[in-house]
Amino acid sequence: MTTGTEQLELVQERRGPILILRLNRPDARNALNGSLIQGIGTAALDAEADPEIRALVLTGTGDRAFCAGMDLRAFADGGNFYSEGFERLAEGHLSIPVIGAANGTAIGGGLELLLGCDVIVSSSQAKFGLPEVKRGMFPGGGGTNIGTRIPLGIALEMTLTGDFITAERAYEIGLVNALAAPDAVLEAAIGYAERIAANAPLSLAACKELVRLAVTDSERVPERLGQWQKTVFSSSDAKEGATAFIEKRSPNWQGR
Repeated sequence: MTTGTEQLELVQERRGPILILRLNRPDARNALNGSLIQGIGTAALDAEADPEIRALVLTGTGDRAFCAGMDLRAFADGGNFYSEGFERLAEGHLSIPVIGAANGTAIGGGLELLLGCDVIVSSSQAKFGLPEVKRGMFPGGGGTNIGTRIPLGIALEMTLTGDFITAERAYEIGLVNALAAPDAVLEAAIGYAERIAANAPLSLAACKELVRLAVTDSERVPERLGQWQKTVFSSSDAKEGATAFIEKRSPNWQGR
């Protein structure tokens, strides 16, 4: 059953094992203020701790913008812009899979937030950019890690020029996984989430961490690989997966 509740500028919706978080500040192009960052962070940590939630989808309200980055007016007024959960999400450290549904343009902190997602579906009309150098700053919220997702030369081009790229270009360089019509982005992202959530939770967590580590901190891979091998291959879910395959039925994952 689908339910929806609004908490400050964030809307939460459950669809079975999938939690959808929607940035809901359309008049500000879904820009990030302190309360929205806190809301996203709390919801992310709650989702990670809930064994019934197997995947998280992140999107925005409207078709103009996924997120325009930090709300500079709110930042200038002070307030708490730090959230452990938001930081874990933006850095790609949540243990559950995160699917980005870029319903519109994502720039600055908005693109940095998308970089924390594992799979990204983009509106065909969206644009992406890290324009901080045009404002005397740099992408300090993780945007300089964009070279772990796209070729180095293009990462340098985007960060040094501050120019935007189109959704088509973002797809060509591997920044986003798929393009969809503006009104079909969320459902396409949920489709990815459903396919992912159907798999074993421990296996998903292992794949997410190890694949990211291979790019960001390869020296840690052998140690974590050995730890994950012991955890996953001795788990009840590993036995269940093999049994379900033999019995030609869908597995019943327990996450342990």
